[in-house]
Amino acid sequence: MQKIRKGDEVVVLTGKDKGRKGNVMSVNPKEGRAFVSGINMVKRHTKQSASQEAGIFSKEAAIQMSNIAIADPKDGKPTRVGFKTADDGRKVRFAKRSGDVIDG
Repeated sequence: MQKIRKGDEVVVLTGKDKGRKGNVMSVNPKEGRAFVSGINMVKRHTKQSASQEAGIFSKEAAIQMSNIAIADPKDGKPTRVGFKTADDGRKVRFAKRSGDVIDG
């Protein structure tokens, strides 16, 4: 089970976007990187093709997983993630800051 998953709301801890929040679009655990909506925007110059016009477009670049933390469900501040067994026997993630269960 991963600590940060697709769809989680995260807070950026370091870098040019420090303090900003966004939702995780995808995670690459082998490389230790994640794509977060609206965070780490870069400009890409593209040539014209049959399906696309030429121009300069902004898109998200991958950000290092160590530079993001899950936003606490209660107050939205960054928190670490722990694992515990729920009442029904499932393994669930919880916010160490408040103790709230993150998923399910």
